[in-house]
Amino acid sequence: MSYAGIKDKVAIVTGAGEGIGFAISALLAASGAKVVLNDFDEEKAVKGAQNLNEKYPNSCMPFAGDAGKIGCINSLVDFTVTHFGKVNFVVPNAGITLFGNFLEFTPESFQKVMELNLQGAFFLAQRVAKELIKQGDRGSMVFMSSQVGIQAYENLTAYGMTKAALRMMAKNLAYVLGKHKITANAVAPGATLTERTKKEQPDYEGIWGKLNPNERVGKPEDIAKTVLFLLSEDASHINGQTIPVDGGWTVGGKYPEDLI
Repeated sequence: MSYAGIKDKVAIVTGAGEGIGFAISALLAASGAKVVLNDFDEEKAVKGAQNLNEKYPNSCMPFAGDAGKIGCINSLVDFTVTHFGKVNFVVPNAGITLFGNFLEFTPESFQKVMELNLQGAFFLAQRVAKELIKQGDRGSMVFMSSQVGIQAYENLTAYGMTKAALRMMAKNLAYVLGKHKITANAVAPGATLTERTKKEQPDYEGIWGKLNPNERVGKPEDIAKTVLFLLSEDASHINGQTIPVDGGWTVGGKYPEDLI
C-alpha cells in the first residue's frame, strides 16, 4: 500500500500497544514514517515498538503514559520532537468504553470516559497543531469516533457522547486549522475484532458477523487502511469528514438482541 506524503513523516499514535492503534502504527512504519507509539501499559508500548522495529528498523519509539492527562500529552509531544525533530501526524486513538445504565451511571465513571476520550484528544490535537504551525508544515489529524457516535446503543450514553463529539471536533478543526495546511478528519469503526473485544464477548466474531450487512466482523487493518489514506497527501482535499468503517452497520445493521 503506497500513498503520497507518508514516507519520512513523523506520527504520534495513542493507545497503540495493540488493536487498532497498533495496526495504524504498523501501516505507518511500513510506509516509511517514524512513529511514537503510546500506550498506558508500558509493557505493551515497549513490546509494540520492538515488534515494529524488528520489521522496520528504527521506525518506532515507545512512550508509556495516560493520554488523557495534560502532563502526559505535553511530555509525549516533547519526546516526539526531541527524538525525531518534528511531528506531522497525530491519531488520538486512546479511548475507554464504559457500559452503564444511564439512570445509574456515576460521576466518577463519567469523568473517566470524558478525560481520556475527549480531553486527551482535544489537548493532544491542540499541542500538535501548535507544533505544526511553528514548523510551517502540512499536517493531518485523524480522530477515532465510532458507530456508537452515529447511532444510539443501549448502556453506552456517555461513550456515545464522546464519539459523537469527536466527529464535531474534526469538523471544527478543519474549519479552524485549514488555513495552516492542517486537515482534521475522523473514522468511525464498527464492530472490530481486537484483543479487547475478544475478552468482552467470547463469540464476538460470530455474533457481529451475523449483524453486519457484509456478513463479517471488522479487522484492525480495515480501520488502519482508512486512517493511512486520510493522513496522506492523496486525501489532502478531504477535511472535516467522518468515514464509517463498519461493513455497512450504520446504514442497515442489527443489534445483538435481534439474534435472540
